[in-house]
Amino acid sequence: MSYEQLQMDVIHWAEARKIIPNAKPYSQLLKAVSEMGELADAENKGDLPAVKDAVGDVVVCLINYCALKDIDLVHCLKGAYDEIKHRKGTLMPSGVFVKEDIDFPEEDMTGYEVDAAGTKT
Repeated sequence: MSYEQLQMDVIHWAEARKIIPNAKPYSQLLKAVSEMGELADAENKGDLPAVKDAVGDVVVCLINYCALKDIDLVHCLKGAYDEIKHRKGTLMPSGVFVKEDIDFPEEDMTGYEVDAAGTKT
């Protein structure tokens, strides 16, 4: 099943339950934030089934939010991917993302941050 079809299935489900059009966008956004909390809790506990459930719940809330705002979530995802697809770099073990055009040896990055301009601080 495609993302587009699944998105439409969720929208039809929400319409049948009057979530769309009766909910307000902010209520679905707050619900998504609540579900993110459940996701964080499940991640902290190492509970993979709960992680999967929470990820799905977050996406359902985002689909509902977007539908209430007349926004296509798949279009948003495509736009975000189009923006990042040519970015190059590496996430270091320290958690710092180093853009490809910056040449710092991996061992030099521990304990350092890189600002928006790519300067090691």
